[in-house]
Amino acid sequence: MTTQDVSETAGAVSEETRLKQLEQEGDIAADYLEELLDIADLDGDLDMDVEGDRAAVSIVGGDLQQLVGRHGEVLDALQELTRLAVYRETGERSRLMLDVGGYRADRRSTLMALAEETVAKVKESGAPVSLKPMSPFERKVVHDAVAAAGLTSESSGVEPRRYVVVLPE
Repeated sequence: MTTQDVSETAGAVSEETRLKQLEQEGDIAADYLEELLDIADLDGDLDMDVEGDRAAVSIVGGDLQQLVGRHGEVLDALQELTRLAVYRETGERSRLMLDVGGYRADRRSTLMALAEETVAKVKESGAPVSLKPMSPFERKVVHDAVAAAGLTSESSGVEPRRYVVVLPE
């Protein structure tokens, strides 16, 4: 067995181990959220997945707006509580993403469009453009979209008023 074979085997094993860890995070999160839904007497089904390098759990069905809140504030808090529940069980920090009723998916689409419009403005004017304050999730979506369009961006300000600045080339 060559050194490359050993390295590839170790990489496959560690990737398989990481996938199992993410699935375990999803299971722990789903159990926690299921209990929460029962306590709150809310209807909802849980979907678990692994997206890239993080576990993703979605609550779908029923009237779930109260779990999203104004501008996703309740959803953000619920995600943090769920991450804490995973940490309590695993001892490892979780990057789990939680979505309720498709709110994050819809918000991601809106932010991608905003990023495209902003990139076009910056390319046309040659001047930086600052966006409104956003949550960390929202800023990451914008940063990724700006980078994919070939420009750079940075976050400025202090939480909770942190915002993205899209920079010219």
